[in-house]
Amino acid sequence: MPMKAVTIRELKQELNTHSSEEIKELCLRLARFKKENKELLTYLLFESSYEEGYIESVKEEIDGQFERVNTKSPYFTRKSMRAILKNTRKYTRYSKNKETEVELLIYFCTKMKNFKPSIKHNKRLKSLFDNLIESIQKKISALHEDLQLDYEMEIDTLLS
Repeated sequence: MPMKAVTIRELKQELNTHSSEEIKELCLRLARFKKENKELLTYLLFESSYEEGYIESVKEEIDGQFERVNTKSPYFTRKSMRAILKNTRKYTRYSKNKETEVELLIYFCTKMKNFKPSIKHNKRLKSLFDNLIESIQKKISALHEDLQLDYEMEIDTLLS
């Protein structure tokens, strides 16, 4: 029978009983255990203080992934796009900043729209694009009014 994970509240209480040296060792052990833990720690320690640089590095990663999309069949193209979206969403989770999330998702949609062969001929990719735009629009409505206007203009450009 697998071990049951405790709640965040219980973890927080337990962490309060440990020294900073013990917590540092726990973090390093977590980083060794799973790649995502290491990526999150990298973001928190090195990149969270400069969000614009983080966004640019993620955009470069997305560019690289789009260059490697397998276009041999619609199935492989769709599978590649979904993998890129999954990674993009993972990177947006590292940053709890909603503006970063919107910016990266809009960038993904822009890359997707400009992709050759066109997604217009692939019903599933077009549906993925449309659903993503709808999701982004909901996220935009929660942002500051000035940002809403800027991002809505980008969405309008994507839809035209």
